[in-house]
Amino acid sequence: MSQHLKSPVPFSPEVETIPEDEAETIAELNETMGKIRQTTYEHSGHAMRSVHAKSHGYLVGELTIEPGLAAEFAQGLFAGTGAHPVLMRFSTNPGDILDDKVSVPRGLAIKVLGADGPRLSGQGSTQDFVLANGPAFTVPTPKKFLQNLKLLAKTTDKGEGAKIALSATLQAVEKVVEAFGGKSSTLVSLGGHAETHVLGESYFSQAPLRFGDFIAKLSVVPISAGLTALTDQKVDLKDKPDGLRQAVVDFFSANGGQWAVKVQLCRDLEAMPIEDASVVWPEEDSPYVTVGTITVQPQSAWTEARAAAVDDGMMFSPWHGLQAHQPLGGVMRSRKLVYEKSAEFRAARLGRPMEEPSAFTGLPS
Repeated sequence: MSQHLKSPVPFSPEVETIPEDEAETIAELNETMGKIRQTTYEHSGHAMRSVHAKSHGYLVGELTIEPGLAAEFAQGLFAGTGAHPVLMRFSTNPGDILDDKVSVPRGLAIKVLGADGPRLSGQGSTQDFVLANGPAFTVPTPKKFLQNLKLLAKTTDKGEGAKIALSATLQAVEKVVEAFGGKSSTLVSLGGHAETHVLGESYFSQAPLRFGDFIAKLSVVPISAGLTALTDQKVDLKDKPDGLRQAVVDFFSANGGQWAVKVQLCRDLEAMPIEDASVVWPEEDSPYVTVGTITVQPQSAWTEARAAAVDDGMMFSPWHGLQAHQPLGGVMRSRKLVYEKSAEFRAARLGRPMEEPSAFTGLPS
């Protein structure tokens, strides 16, 4: 590690600043998410997640911890050695199941087995990481997110044809914005995301989390040649409502892949704030460092049976895991209640509990 870097900021509860009205904001967020869940349930007859309802692939693989990590990176889950089974779920972010021509940001949820140690909540020995394909969150605070969410909630399960047309327009506008050196998170979140391959994306925790004695953001980046070749690769989605899913299935039917798991330590609370999730932490002040590698072999990446096992039977939450990886900041705090209520809603209507797996060998192949 370069000598000029500042020492990492030590974790302490004082790094968080909780607004007096945050509980009310989170309650309203949960209420709005609840309306999305109820709307999609009434229209589809199936209980789904409030966000990231549509899955594009499920991969079973192995996380290998990088050997010989420096002490500041050998923290929490990554303080150990060896390998852990992992499950990866690729998705897109709306709460309703849309034609992939409505091109929106992508997500990656990871569940790691064998994460032993003091836990935040829940049973089992799993660690979840919930990621999206942008280095920072679209808005700084839960209150700002609530404003955006109310706008998105009004579009749930309505006018898919209009959404496809709007998405095409927003993609064109976003290209103009980017041509002038900018990027609009609002345009992208509403359907202006480029129609690119989900497997070529890099994924980020966006908001910070505790990293043992320190504070960090996490990223998962494709490194094998087959995956990096898919970065920014356009996917033909014409007349293919599930074209992204088919692209994932096609790739892993014949190929394996590898991702680097990387960590960016907080080294300056002003440049790398905890409570403003929209700030991209400067990599010149703290570069991402590889702490592990995820390896996946060729497999059947999506089947109805796997969908039933993962989408209907499992919960992914940044609050499910080790105390050493406690989510931090307002956006992360708001997710705790919302994710719990989403899981309860699905469990009650599907007539099955959300279970933490002890192995992935039982997943249908």
